[in-house]
Order: sequence, then C-alpha cells, then structure tokens
Amino acid sequence: MASNSSLVGSDLMQQQIKAIIVQILVMIFLCINLLLIITFYTKECFYTTPRYILFAVTLLSDSLLLFMSDVLLIFTYFYVTMQVWLCIIISFPVHLCLVVTPVTLTAMTLERYVAIFMPLRHGELCSTRNTMYCILIIHGLSSVPFIVILSTLFASASLRFYNQYRLCSVEILILHRWQDHVRSAVHQFYFLIMCIIIVYSYVKIMKVARAASGEDKKSTRKGLRTVLLHGFQLLLCLIQLWCPFIEAAVLQIDFRIFLDVRYFNYIMFRLAPRCLSPLIYGLRDETFFHALKTYVSFRRYKRNI
Repeated sequence: MASNSSLVGSDLMQQQIKAIIVQILVMIFLCINLLLIITFYTKECFYTTPRYILFAVTLLSDSLLLFMSDVLLIFTYFYVTMQVWLCIIISFPVHLCLVVTPVTLTAMTLERYVAIFMPLRHGELCSTRNTMYCILIIHGLSSVPFIVILSTLFASASLRFYNQYRLCSVEILILHRWQDHVRSAVHQFYFLIMCIIIVYSYVKIMKVARAASGEDKKSTRKGLRTVLLHGFQLLLCLIQLWCPFIEAAVLQIDFRIFLDVRYFNYIMFRLAPRCLSPLIYGLRDETFFHALKTYVSFRRYKRNI
C-alpha cells in the first residue's frame, strides 16, 4: 500500500516538473513572439507590405496556438475533464491556428513568386486590400479540416456523447477508424497541394536565379532562400500534423506512454517550431531586423533614464 502511494506521488511530481518546464518555455516563446509583433507595428511599411502582414498573421496564429495548446496540455496532465461540447468549441481555434500557419506560408511563397515573375503587376495583385482578402481566404481554407472532423462526428455520435466529461483533445472527436482516415486524407491533400506550390515556385525561381546577373541575381537568390525557408517551415508544420495520428495509436496501447509521447511532441514539434521559425525569418530580413534592434535599443535606453 505504501509502495503504491509513493509511486503515485512520484508520478505526480514528474507531471508537475514537466508542466513547469513547459510553462517556462511557453513564457519565453510567447515573449519572443510578442516582441516580434510589437516590432511589426513600429513601422508603417510593415503593415502596408503583403509579406510582413502575412508574417504577422503567422505570429498571431502561432502565439494563440502556443497559449491554448499549453492550457489543454495542463488539463491533460492534471486530468481536468470537460464536457465534449465545450471541448469542441475550444478545439476549433486550436485546430484552425494549426493549419493557418502552413497555408499562410504557402501564400507568402506565392507573393514572392509574383514579385519575381510579375514585378509590374506585383503592386496591383499584392495590394493591402487584396492581402486582407487573402487572409480571409486563408482562414476559410484552414477551417475546412476541422469542419470535416465535426461533420463526421455529428454523423456518428449520439446527443448523450456531447454531455460526457472527457480530457479535451481532437482525438476524442474521432469515434471510428474511418473518421481518422477521412481526417488524414484531408490533411495529406492540403499538404500535397502546398508542397507542390512551394516546390514549383522554388524550381522556377532557381532557373531564373541561374540566368540572372548583377542586382537581379542577388534579388532572385534572396527570393530563392526565402522560398527554401518556407519549405523548411512547412516541413515542421507537416510533422506537427502527423503527431495526432502517432498519439492516437499510442493511446490505444498505454495512457502513460501517450502522456510521454504527447509531451515530447509538444516541445519538439509544436513549441519550438512555432517560435524559432518566425524568429529566424524575422532576423534574416534586414528591414525587420533593423527595426527590431532599434526597438530593443530604445527600450533599453528608456529603462536606463
């Protein structure tokens, strides 16, 4: 009896240590993202330029995802349950933000493609108004996967199911294997389209970079590196979307292993990429990096006065 209680106490302490580590990382990453968001509003050229507006969308989306997924992770570790209907409401923005970032990265790649191949029409096609319309389309497209999940749930679940108390995660909305297959098919289709767009843009820009000379070559190569970075960010997002399928399979085997796997996936494939990728993107852009450095220097100077 004493050994069982000590084992439970040890497990609880491990859960608390893991939760504390996650909270520290989330706070650090949210502070970095907040700094980048504040920098975005320091210059008018940022919120009137399409690629910076789309970059800000990824920052806001990633920050919201970090915060809400962190709350759900805490609920999981401390076995805080809620009714399924409430979980559905909470899961919608989480899943939306999960898909918004890769779709926005694809839109940013297309913006670079237009800038290089249609420079005379770039100002018209990528105006601030059209960028706002693009953001609406991005969120509309990003909501489709979760709407598909909800549609399959409504078609197969009884009304009593929505009043049951469960640990909140998207996995509890998958009642049958065929629903999992439908979800997987939708996600794979999305990423197939996005990968095709990014690879096609990269190949086309690479051909232009080889043929270009002088200043044009420098500009084209910069666009090529940007598209390559978007491809890397998209790969990280793709790994994140595979995580729920891995976790769902582990959950069928052992709940303790499920918690460990979910903790690892959360830190490696959700926390780190949602902060590091935007930070790398922001630092490699000369204009944004200069504005960031100026803002940090100004805050430090103001604090010393």
